Amino acid sequence: MPQIIDGKATAAAIKAEIAAEVRRMVASGGRRPHLAAVLVGHDGGSETYVKNKVLACEACGFKSTLVRFEDSVSEDELLRCVYSLNTDPDVDGFIVQLPLPRHIDAQRVTEAIDPRKDVDGFHPENVGRMAIGLPCFISATPMGILTLLRRYGIETGGRKCVILGRSNIVGKPMAQLMMQKEHGDATVTVCHSHSATLREECRQADIIIAAIGRPEFVTADMVKPGAVVIDVGTTRVPDSTRKSGYRLCGDVKFDEVAPLCSFITPVPGGVGPMTICSLMENTLLAAKRRSGI
Repeated sequence: MPQIIDGKATAAAIKAEIAAEVRRMVASGGRRPHLAAVLVGHDGGSETYVKNKVLACEACGFKSTLVRFEDSVSEDELLRCVYSLNTDPDVDGFIVQLPLPRHIDAQRVTEAIDPRKDVDGFHPENVGRMAIGLPCFISATPMGILTLLRRYGIETGGRKCVILGRSNIVGKPMAQLMMQKEHGDATVTVCHSHSATLREECRQADIIIAAIGRPEFVTADMVKPGAVVIDVGTTRVPDSTRKSGYRLCGDVKFDEVAPLCSFITPVPGGVGPMTICSLMENTLLAAKRRSGI
């Protein structure tokens, strides 16, 4: 049977470590780290995600601020908010929750964020620095996956890693990190929905990181025995038996694939909690940098 990678428990342990460090910082006269989040509209997934970030800030001993706008907010008004947070001396890092309404240029908003406060790691400066191995804020989901691999003692050096998906948020940065010597040191192949040899590539993989955004896309015939499978997918699938009316479904057909694996992440409770935990780690790093620690 596979070992289930418990992201929830790992995240809780890391947040406790962060909280202990924050207590030491405050006891020595330092500032409490401050994370702000900007939420536009009332998207259910975004609401839940931001709520969990606020709870994580409490667990870590951070100060948190939530700035809300309606869907009708103008791009200029949102940019003014970004500039205000950029120059606020009390804010160490902030995020603008995506997706944004169609009338707002999300890339323009992302590029307006001060890279020194870009704890989501989406600004082109942080993305570029990450790509060539310079100090930066690494985007939260790839960083969380690396942390899980490290904490579970999963060997990545020299292994064949297949990444399903080429998004700017997960697929591309994950590939960069897994091939870098100081992080994954793996042999990396990136596949996507139009890859002609996708199944064959997956069957050769020691590690599969599925971030393709298609529920139960990875099936048993795509996984070799003993592989490590990391499932990044979080699609809301209608489920009348749930109070919420939906359930979260990963990109991996878990019940079918799990018996083949040495390690596998569940959905929920795998990568998701680590994404928020990584955001907390980036915020702590931002606070330290601004305080000269």
